[in-house]
Formats: sequence, C-alpha cells, structure tokens
Amino acid sequence: MEHAVSTPETPEEPRSADDGTPADGTPAEGAQVSEAEAELAAQRLERERIERRKAERQGPIEAGTKLSGTAADLLAAVRAVESGEKPSATVFEEARPAPRRPAPEPVRRAPVVVPEGPAAPAEGTVGEVREVLTRGGAPAAPSAALGEGAAELLREDPWQLLRVPGVRPEQADGFARALLGGEAGPGDERRGRALTVWLLEQAAPAGHTVLEMAALTEALGRQGVPGPEDAVRNAIAEGDVLVFQDAVGEPVGEDEEQPVRVLVGLERCALAEESLADGLARLVSSAPKQDGAAEEWERAAAAAEGSAADLIRAASGHGLVLHTGGEAALAEPAALLDAAHGMGLRAWAATHSTVGRERFASRVQGPGVATVAGLLSGSEGPGRDPEGALAVDLLVVLDAPQLDVETAALLTESLPDGARLVLSGDPAVLWSVGPGRVFADLLAARACPQVASRRPDPGPLGELVSGVGVGELLQVEAPEKEVVIVPVRDAGEAVHRTVQLVADSVPRAIGVPAEETQVITPGHGGAVGTRVLNAALKDRLNPGPGRFAGFDPGDRVAWSPVPGRTLPGRVVGADAEGLRLDCAGETVVVPRDRVEQTVRHGWALTAHQAVGSRWSAAVVVLPGDAVPALNRPWIYTAFSRADRHLSVVHGVDQALQRAVTDIPAKPRTTRLPALLAPQLPGAAE
Repeated sequence: MEHAVSTPETPEEPRSADDGTPADGTPAEGAQVSEAEAELAAQRLERERIERRKAERQGPIEAGTKLSGTAADLLAAVRAVESGEKPSATVFEEARPAPRRPAPEPVRRAPVVVPEGPAAPAEGTVGEVREVLTRGGAPAAPSAALGEGAAELLREDPWQLLRVPGVRPEQADGFARALLGGEAGPGDERRGRALTVWLLEQAAPAGHTVLEMAALTEALGRQGVPGPEDAVRNAIAEGDVLVFQDAVGEPVGEDEEQPVRVLVGLERCALAEESLADGLARLVSSAPKQDGAAEEWERAAAAAEGSAADLIRAASGHGLVLHTGGEAALAEPAALLDAAHGMGLRAWAATHSTVGRERFASRVQGPGVATVAGLLSGSEGPGRDPEGALAVDLLVVLDAPQLDVETAALLTESLPDGARLVLSGDPAVLWSVGPGRVFADLLAARACPQVASRRPDPGPLGELVSGVGVGELLQVEAPEKEVVIVPVRDAGEAVHRTVQLVADSVPRAIGVPAEETQVITPGHGGAVGTRVLNAALKDRLNPGPGRFAGFDPGDRVAWSPVPGRTLPGRVVGADAEGLRLDCAGETVVVPRDRVEQTVRHGWALTAHQAVGSRWSAAVVVLPGDAVPALNRPWIYTAFSRADRHLSVVHGVDQALQRAVTDIPAKPRTTRLPALLAPQLPGAAE
C-alpha cells in the first residue's frame, strides 16, 4: 500500500447520470409493488394535488408596476394574456396560500419489485408517429413519449420533438428542416418556445426550480434564437412557462417600489415549491398536538445525552425542527424516535433508499422505519388516516439534503395538523438530484429550531471529513492506514491502481474484502469514468461473457428505478422475465426491455449515486481530467462514504486543495426563501 496520509474530500458536484426511466402504470389490486412503483405512485399523487391547486387558484395580485426593459416587457405580456389579447395562459403571481386539502387515500400493497415500462400508445398512434418521424429522419422509438395525437402535434410543430427525453436541439432542428424545408429557420416562433421549455427542463435536474430572465435569454442566444426575449414572452403567453416577480432587498426610498427580480420556471416546479412553502408555514405556525405531557418529554430528554437531549426538547414543542450532523449523529434521531415510541406516539423515520432504511433500522429499538416513496404510496409505514393524511404524530426524514421540492411538498402536504416534522441530514453533502435545495434553504431561513449535533465522526476518517466540511484539507495521523494516498501520473495508471487496490491491496492490508469496497469517481464518461472502471473491475473480479445484456450472475450493479435514485445490488440470475437482482435483501426483477436504461455495473459509482450508502472501504478516484468537476461537497460526499478505510487515487495535484478550500457548492436558483418570508416573519432570506 502507498504512504498513509490525510486527504480531504471536496470536489465539485458532478451530476449523476442516473438515467433510469421511471415505470408508468399501476399493477392490479393485490399485486406486489417495488420502491420504483411506490415512488411513481407518490408522483401521481403530487400531480393530482397540483391539478387541484390550479383549479382553485385565483387571479394574480398586482405587483411590480415600476419596471423597465425586459421586466416591463414580460409584465406587459402577462397582462396581455390576462386581458384576452393572446390565448389564455397560466401565469404565476404571488397569491394567498390555498387551504390545505387532504391527500387521497392510496392503495396499500405489499412491497416487492415489479417495475413496468411506459404504457403503450394506441396502435394507430404508433403508426402515424413513425411515419412522421421517418419522414423527418428521426428514430421512431420516441413516439410513445409524445402520447395520443403526437403525429398531428409534430406536423404542426416539429420542435415538440424536444419533449422526448434525450433529444437535443440540433436533432430537433434537423427534424424540422426535413419536414418544413426552407420554412424551418432559427427565428421560428415555435422553435423559440420549445427551446425555452427545454432549457428549463434541463435546469430542473441541475437543481434550479426557476431561472433568472437574463440567464434564460443568454442560454437561448447560445442556441441561436435571434430574439430570446420574444421567445420567452411567447412561451409565457402560450402558457408553456410561468413568470414570477420576487422582491429583492429593501425599497430604495419611501416613494420607491421595492426592486424585483424576474424569474421564469416550469409549472410543476413552481406549484410544488409554493405548496412546500405553504406546508412548512403550516407546520411552523401550528402548535404540535398535545399527545404527551411536557413532563414525559422532559424525562425523555433528561435520559438522553448532549445534542440528543436538545433534539428531543426541540421536537417536543415545535412542528418543524432541523437537525444537522454526520454519520455518528444518526444516534440522535434514533434516540428521538425511541423516546416518542416510549410515549406511545405514532413515530416514523423515512430514508431515501432501502439501503438507508436498513442502516437506520439497526439503530432504533423498535419498528418505524420506511422509505420516503413507500411511506407516501402506502406500501410501507402506517398508512393514511380517514382524512387522507399520514397516520403519524412524528416524522423524521433522514438524508434531508436529498429532498427535492416535489417530494418535500408531497411530504408536508401529507402530514396532519399538529404533527411534528424533523429533517435530519449532513448539510455538507451533495444536494438532491432534482429541483431545489430544500434543506439548505430552510437552514438559511432560520424559521424553526436548529439542532447541530456535537457528536463528530470518530477516528482519522472523521477528522479528515470534518476538516473538508469547513474548507480545510488536513494532514491526519492514520496509524492503521485508515487513509492512504495513491499518486498516479495518467489515466491508465489510475485504472490499474484502482483495480489493484480493490482486488488485492485493501483486502490484504486492511482486511476488507472486494465486495465491501466501493469505487467512487466523478463521472460516467472519460478515461477513468464509471464505464471504464466497471469494465476493468468486472474483468478482474467477475469475468464472464455478459450473457444477459452485458451482465452475469455475481456482477455488482447500480439500479435506477426512477431518475435520480440509485440502489446498489447484485445480479443473481436472469430468465425470460428479466434480470434478477438482490438489492438490500429484496429481490428485484428488471424486465428485459428496461435493463439497458436502468441498470449499470456498480463496482464504481459517482458520488451522487453513492449518497445515502456507506461501505467498509472506499476508493475515491481523482484523475487529471476530473479537475472541472471537483468542489467541496463532492469531495466531502465521496470521502465520507468510507467506514473503516479510504484510499484516494490522486492525479489532480493542487486542484484537490483548491477544491476543498475555494470551491463551494454550485449555486441553485430557487424561490423557497422568498415564498417563506411573507408567511413566516422571522424567516431570514
């Protein structure tokens, strides 16, 4: 093994290419369901709730009348829509929160995995769309994504092909030229509208719930749209996107109106973020149900230690509490859950994956741990009360930084009045693969009690990770080789040393077998990405012909039941039904036509894929071409996946130090602080 030294964790936040496609379709009554189906059921409930809110929404409130330039043009476009000068559009302005409506009672089903593909369109539709796509030179496979009437839609507006996942603007342009000939120009109004929506769709997985007008028009300009402001106005007028005006800072003078910033976003993100703000304000403003005497809570707090006692006291009297800490700090929400169970409360914890569920369940004395998707769908947890709310008095959500706005909105809407919500997580890890930065926004708003754990992760690894979290790359003493630095000169050497560490050095010197060692690298592509590393590791650890779509029994895999969610697993076999996996003790059957889209080899993962899981040993690979991807949250996340041993295959020279000290998380544009401020006077933007 190489020389043992400390090495901090702080590269930037490369996006996980978890490109699994969500299943679509509901199994028959009594069928068993998977985590994928549970998450999709939760998403369906969210869509139904959004439709109800759209129907209830009243007209916009007057705001921002003293605008100029682009902002004034946008406001004029909005008012033109409202006055009927253009086809009606849904335009979002600040409105009073709609009354909370209980979520519908979901169907309870037993938890087993049966992911399904998207519902097939009518036979006639497929034929018509195939004809149009063929004429335009586009592949026929995306036809199902466009739904009924797709052929006519594409004939009228070929740029609607951008609605199909994976289609790029240059492909849609080529398709439009093939159908329209010389009429298909870069300034076509239809092209500008479609690209406006497409850019916002690309921004959502990168974490933005909205984009500032200047950023959006600049991006449209890079796509060759000659009048980007006009393109945005047209998209607003047609109801494709929504426009917002959020107050910025303080009014300049007594007679001056408060400055505003103009933001543009997708309806689904906008309504989810507004619903989340409403739900959080309801929890903060409503007193918790008096389900236990103050003396019982105080006795429970007195029996706990340190910050666990602080957490119990905070939860006793508040509807929303934030808890921060690392792996060792999980003992504190576990103590809270045990105390609540001891008082006879309906207390549950929710994690984002089955791996996290099993990890936390081992820390609590009784039952009460579910996945977020299973809890919302009803396939796990206590189910719903007669009003459609979750039958809980206390809900603790772990790995809270992984909450996107849509999931967080559904959770808060599902909680009954008087319930307590505790969001617990490590604020230094990578944020959600999805729109929003819910946990970070709430920490910044200071609208509710915050309990910071005083329980650090132990040993040299804990010291190293703690330093990275505050922007310091420490030299730590590692007498048992808990941290090892392996310098490399090029990509080929990085791959060779990584395989050597996993297959030989770590098992021999540290005593951790290869199956308990996880490789983490910044991305899927490149000379040292997950694809190259997984091929090399499979060849060494489980060689085989790849009898089923490149997989063999014994292969480690990463399964993505829905985009942004990755579950580690192992191939146990394959048959006519599909590829059979073992994921945290659950048997998963991935249909043959879904394997290519949702299953990757899993000896090597990205840091986003690894969030929420830990292994006995981790090998973090930092090749020379990874420098642009490195920042503090990425390094922190990658380094903190190891329990006993961390090896760093180091080929980025001083870039690692710079990433830890100088490069924080990539900014995300969200509206949650602005939405909370008028509802919670104490909230700080």
